Amino acid sequence: MSPILGMITFALGGLAGAIFLLPARGVKGWAYESWWLVYVFVGHIVCPTLICWITVPDFWGVISSTPGAVLGQCAFFGALWGVGGLTWGLMVRYLGIGLGLAIGCGLCAATGTLIPPVAQGKAADLVKDAGAIVVLAGVIGSLVGIVFVGLAGKIKEDELPEEAKKKAVAEFNFKKGMIVAVVSGVFSACMNFGLQSGAVIEKAACAAAVNAGVVAEGETFPWQGMPVIMVVLWGGFAVSALWCLQQNFKHRTFGDYARPAARNLALCALIGVLWVMQFVCTKAGEPMMGDLKYISFAVMMASTIFFSTIVGVVTGEWKGTSVKTRACLALGTIVLVASFTAISIGSK
Repeated sequence: MSPILGMITFALGGLAGAIFLLPARGVKGWAYESWWLVYVFVGHIVCPTLICWITVPDFWGVISSTPGAVLGQCAFFGALWGVGGLTWGLMVRYLGIGLGLAIGCGLCAATGTLIPPVAQGKAADLVKDAGAIVVLAGVIGSLVGIVFVGLAGKIKEDELPEEAKKKAVAEFNFKKGMIVAVVSGVFSACMNFGLQSGAVIEKAACAAAVNAGVVAEGETFPWQGMPVIMVVLWGGFAVSALWCLQQNFKHRTFGDYARPAARNLALCALIGVLWVMQFVCTKAGEPMMGDLKYISFAVMMASTIFFSTIVGVVTGEWKGTSVKTRACLALGTIVLVASFTAISIGSK
């Protein structure tokens, strides 16, 4: 176990989650559904497959030896997560990166962290000792931080003129954004349900690594969770691809694929790579956490909120707001930092 290194790994995943949509600002001439389909193909299919091929010996053998029920369960949760993933982009579209990710990730962290242990009959693990209680307090504290960040967004909605709001976020709409954020945050938590449902796949990956001489019997194989990510994302890709193609048909935007722009393709591929790294870091850090691996999703989500708040400030999403609004935002960010510290101490 190496909890501090695990926490750092989760935080790097949060950084990737905070910045992955920034390249989308440079995509020109393509409909929303067109560039979204290219991004999900790279992020959900190409990258996970390549990562598994590089890190896991005989990874197709690992997948083929897994019971169909386990694969189906992981893919099913991935499909539910796909609904949240579709609305994730809309959430940022209406609220901006800073506020949108704060609200969505907060809901996602709460449901994604606390429900899996309960659903697996391990609710007692949440309060089994002093360290676990401190970790739980940190998770709750991160939600308090989200409340303050969300309040700052509501004040921003009330105090800024329409022109100023549109300048920072072209389609800013707090009401629509909040509705989408709730849907996105709750459904996106299914990603963690899927990731935590692949224990059988992880054991098979470990066995394959031992047989290939990559690790010795009893040693931790840090890449054991990569095939789980791949299977979960199969379900997510199916949902996203169907929606994008339906929107292409509805808006008659299939022509976007017939005139590919190298710049757009490169930017969409970058979005996909950055996006998948948040979950690669999440699963790579879990073996370092021992019994407390369930906090991985909360730390990654909270880190995403922290970094996305910084990105929102840097990109001007809070420009022109009052001292009261910025103070509320700062307080929420400070609470988040304190929560990260509590989770780190509890883990150690």
